[in-house]
Amino acid sequence: MLTKKGKYGLKALVDLARLAPGETAFINDVAARNNIPKKFLDTILLELRNVGILRSKKGPGGGYSLSRPASEIRIGHVIRTLDGPLAPIRCASRTAYEACDDCADPETCQVRRSMTDVRDAIAAILDNMTLEQFVAAGGRIEDAGDDLPISAVS
Repeated sequence: MLTKKGKYGLKALVDLARLAPGETAFINDVAARNNIPKKFLDTILLELRNVGILRSKKGPGGGYSLSRPASEIRIGHVIRTLDGPLAPIRCASRTAYEACDDCADPETCQVRRSMTDVRDAIAAILDNMTLEQFVAAGGRIEDAGDDLPISAVS
């Protein structure tokens, strides 16, 4: 499930993606436009800056902006940065795998197999979706995934 942190991060990125090239936005403005608590947004934007998705500038004319074109920012990367692995359970994660205490054989576990399929379906959509597509679709994943193969969306 997408956390508030992930949701607010996506809303802020959509806001910043709509800026004219070279333009920046102050945190207070982004927070106000998107009904996000400013202190929480500070933390989110700092994380996105630290992984190279955003850049910040201090002083007059300062603020935040995308560090590269929206067409080069993948939604899957944003969500993993803010919320961690996409897998619904740890044993199905590629990056944060953790065996379950109650599982004798993870290779044959039907729950793990099914949740791995769920993880793969989520990743197929989010890793192929750019911020540019997300913005163009009005933030609707169904529309942003229109150019994905049918198997990735269904």
